[in-house]
Amino acid sequence: MQTKLIKIDADDPNKEDMREAAEIIRSGGLVAFPTETVYGLGANALDPEASKRIYAAKGRPSDNPLIVHICRFEELLSIAKEVPPQAKKLADAFWPGPLTMIVWKNEKVPYETTGGMDTVAIRMPNHPVALALIESIGMAVGFGGQGLLINYDVWSVIIAVATMTAGSAFLMWIGERITEKGVGNGISIVLLINIISRVPDDLVTLYTQFMSGKKLAKAGLAGIIILAILLVVIVFVIILQDGERRIAVQYSKKVQGRKTYGGQSSHIPLKVNTAGVIPVIFSSSLMQTPIVIAQFLGKGNGTGIGSKILAGLNSNNWCDPENPIYSIGLVVYILLTIFFAYFYTSITFNPMEIANNMKKSGGFIPGIRPGKPTVDYLTKILNYIIFIGACGLIIVQVIPYFFNGVFGANVSFGGTSLIIIVGVVLETIKKIESQMLVRNYTGFLNNKGSNMKNSYLGY
Repeated sequence: MQTKLIKIDADDPNKEDMREAAEIIRSGGLVAFPTETVYGLGANALDPEASKRIYAAKGRPSDNPLIVHICRFEELLSIAKEVPPQAKKLADAFWPGPLTMIVWKNEKVPYETTGGMDTVAIRMPNHPVALALIESIGMAVGFGGQGLLINYDVWSVIIAVATMTAGSAFLMWIGERITEKGVGNGISIVLLINIISRVPDDLVTLYTQFMSGKKLAKAGLAGIIILAILLVVIVFVIILQDGERRIAVQYSKKVQGRKTYGGQSSHIPLKVNTAGVIPVIFSSSLMQTPIVIAQFLGKGNGTGIGSKILAGLNSNNWCDPENPIYSIGLVVYILLTIFFAYFYTSITFNPMEIANNMKKSGGFIPGIRPGKPTVDYLTKILNYIIFIGACGLIIVQVIPYFFNGVFGANVSFGGTSLIIIVGVVLETIKKIESQMLVRNYTGFLNNKGSNMKNSYLGY
């Protein structure tokens, strides 16, 4: 066995050294690293052979469980069978730091690591070198350990980026072909399939958290409540997506010779959810940008004011009864959603243009004079509608955050997903109905023309 000593600056760990250590662990080797208390001997906790090497190197009995180290709380969710609400409270109070939590393990953690037990010990060390090493291991094991990266180096990363870019371009091409040859928006349908593919896993998660291991009556009641909440939210989203305010428009009559033109009644349909899901996407992306940047820089795991702000921007911390201060981020998110709803509608809907087109066509809103009064009236109505639509979006989006924070329902299926699913399904149904109408109408014309021709020849 070859041993290599690498000097690391604790305040600024070298990324290349961290990658080298991560590659050693990914390949099944052992690495000694410092923590806030003692030096530890680390290996891939998900590799049974690597765990055996730790036992052999330390002369440790194989029934003495090892401790799994993580660098962020979200990693606990991926290796634990279930995470009680108390674990989140303890993590917020003591992690990173010398606290080890014992939870039920899932199938990812081998029994060699846990000493044959169904529980696993989890710890988040408060040392920059340890956290940097764990972060690097996550990339190396996540890609390289699954065979996605043969060698964890610059060229392998470039190939991975190029592959994902090509895959994205291929999906866009498929979406364009669906739009051209099929029914509805192809990109939206591709997104719909991706979202629906995650629904079974979320349902299994809900079953495990609220129904598994409980008495039949309690499990049945929990299932009914979950189903009722889903149905209510889906119905609410359907109403929100299809709701519209119709403004009556009257066209004046024109007499030319012996014929009269115009005099018809119509309406301007203004959708309640004028901006669609765009405000939610914009606000969520803006809130997540600082968190992503901090993760790339290896920051945000401390106890300073910057880390507190990042914790408030993280949606996983919202609606937590034990840490209500972090819900300020939810308030900021709501304000951003309302702002983007008005902003996006203002660049996609122009009341002045609508009023000018009505005036040129001889149309007017009953009781409203053409020109500027019409513009002011449309703007006033539109401002009311935008606010109502934004409130509907906020309700749909906040419901998953509420249940995640209060009840610990850790699912990826959120309000944005529901809005996209309902919107795409409704749009696709309307496209199918329009295609059927056109087909029937064309067939009627063809049959009529054929009958007229046969009648003429027979006459």
